[in-house]
Amino acid sequence: MFNYLEPPNAYYEFEKIYTAQQWAKKQRWIVDYLTEHAPDVIGFQEVFSIDSLKELVTEQGYNYFAAVDTPEVIDDFIYKRPVVAIASKYPIVEVAAVEHDSELASTLGLNSEFTFSRKILRATVTLPHIGNTDCYVVHFKSKRPMINVDEHNKDLAPEQNIIEILKANVAGGWGSTIQRGSEATLLMIQMIARREATQQPMVLMGDFNNDLADGVLSHLLTDTLRFAPAFDAKTYLAKYCLNDSWDLFIKSYLNTDEVVSDEAILSDDESIIDTNCVNTKNIDTPKAIPLRAPTHYYGPSNSVLDYILLSSEFDAGYLGSFFEVSGYNTYDRHLINPEFERDDLSTDHGVVLVTLTLRS
Repeated sequence: MFNYLEPPNAYYEFEKIYTAQQWAKKQRWIVDYLTEHAPDVIGFQEVFSIDSLKELVTEQGYNYFAAVDTPEVIDDFIYKRPVVAIASKYPIVEVAAVEHDSELASTLGLNSEFTFSRKILRATVTLPHIGNTDCYVVHFKSKRPMINVDEHNKDLAPEQNIIEILKANVAGGWGSTIQRGSEATLLMIQMIARREATQQPMVLMGDFNNDLADGVLSHLLTDTLRFAPAFDAKTYLAKYCLNDSWDLFIKSYLNTDEVVSDEAILSDDESIIDTNCVNTKNIDTPKAIPLRAPTHYYGPSNSVLDYILLSSEFDAGYLGSFFEVSGYNTYDRHLINPEFERDDLSTDHGVVLVTLTLRS
């Protein structure tokens, strides 16, 4: 949501306050996205004004909304530490903040004061056909170094100042990595325990602040076990694993009779598969695999930081699945082809949307 805070409140610093016109434009951008794409369940990050967001989405047909935390307020009107939230067109029957296993955290070498940098929301949503589904919304720790130094310390010589900044970046960056990886690990343990207790499908969505393939978070996609009995692992493991919705989409796409043209693959259009498809039932042409669009840009670099992970009920290759991922969309027009009047108060991330279709 990129600093969703209703004026006259300020985000982080006293002068950062939206005007009435800016606030209206920011809200209009959100409404335009919801109108165009009409998602059924939405996870939000960087929410300051919880009641305002609830009112906004309720007007768009989302009668179910939840948050499990409140932002920090200093000096009565300056807000810090935004929270996550969820909105749904289907009933939310249970809401909780995920609590980590403190004994396990200690075993991992974390101190007794460890907490998630942002509370993780678990909402049980009653989805069509599949029933109660546990939807988790996260905003893992950013890569911003945890150690702050005065970058313009006049008491130090220029070289010594650079050395101090370098040390703070190296150590502080690793501290953020430890926090982010620990958050993902402790969350995954709680998700597995919840799955064992309820047998309910799982959806994990949000800003991971990291490439999922990076070793820091790759354990979220663990699908093999060392030393475990092979038959038992094959029988039971898949039920407790998560899958990247992009991978499930590609799997479903490769099993269809359509191929994405080069034009569609390289296009800046929001749709990954749109009208730029041709039928290849009678053509011996290998399928072109779509390129995954980044969700974040920083200077000349880009990366995928935002994900939707799904349990086996959404994997068409799993015998007991209900759905398959038939569509995957990264809404990034505001990032790669922005128009000031439309996009200057939008968000600095691409919006990931997956479409689930009942298996035929």
